[in-house]
Amino acid sequence: MASTKEIKDRISSVRDTLKITNAMYLISSSKLKKAKKALADTEPFFYSLQQAVTRLLRHVPEMTSPFFEDKDLHDEEKKVGLLVVTADKGLAGAYNHNVLKIMEEELAKYKEAKIYCMGQIGKHYLEAKGIPIDTEFNFVVQNPNLSRARSITETLVDDFLKHRVDEVVMVYTRMENAMTEVAEVRQLLPLVRGSFIDDKVKNLPVDIPMETISFVPSPEEVMSRIAPEYVIGFVYGALVQSFCCEQNARMTAMQAATDAGDKMLKSLSTEYNRARQAAITQEITEIVAGARAQTEST
Repeated sequence: MASTKEIKDRISSVRDTLKITNAMYLISSSKLKKAKKALADTEPFFYSLQQAVTRLLRHVPEMTSPFFEDKDLHDEEKKVGLLVVTADKGLAGAYNHNVLKIMEEELAKYKEAKIYCMGQIGKHYLEAKGIPIDTEFNFVVQNPNLSRARSITETLVDDFLKHRVDEVVMVYTRMENAMTEVAEVRQLLPLVRGSFIDDKVKNLPVDIPMETISFVPSPEEVMSRIAPEYVIGFVYGALVQSFCCEQNARMTAMQAATDAGDKMLKSLSTEYNRARQAAITQEITEIVAGARAQTEST
């Protein structure tokens, strides 16, 4: 059995660790609330952009745009840009592992891929695996904002329009609800017409009137301005979603660590009391034995 001093040192160490896990839980909780509010504040604008793209495609279905050009290539023939969102720090459960697992599955599909990396965990993982990183975006996963999303999107759009990549996909984590997070892959470029025009719009009778809209200077020029803004909105939303998932995963991990620490404290307290009781019993036994020996000697 360990000595009472050793047990007291372990109890002190566990209590110090619990202070850290509690503080990390509270910090993540505060960041989660702030990020959710930021996303809610900006969602109406980007929903309006999506509706604008939908109306444009509905009125000018024959319009051509480089943002909707989908090359008919097999996966192994495509030059794919893979935008990967991980965290800058660990201690977030399986959050980073799930993203990196899907990233490897995507890399296995394509013969040629350019990796756009966000987050120090993803960077270190790719470097350890010897996988080259084409573009690294630093300091973007913590407290994401529109300015950072715009800078990222400009790089992606430039590579796509200049045919450095045929397709851009994003690997990030989406929060389904307060308890469930899903790492998933979404295609950013080219945009898919079907995601804007559903079957109800496609099958409208010819005699159903639609509102009259004029595009200045042209529908193509309007789309060239709206489409990048829509991509910016999606990238920003994905960054905020990933940030929320990271904080939620860290809260869960810290709560589990705190619960485990509390159980350990109870176990150590019981062990300490037993060791202390054994030490007291030993001292009493030694005193009684000494007194008895003293009596017998006289």
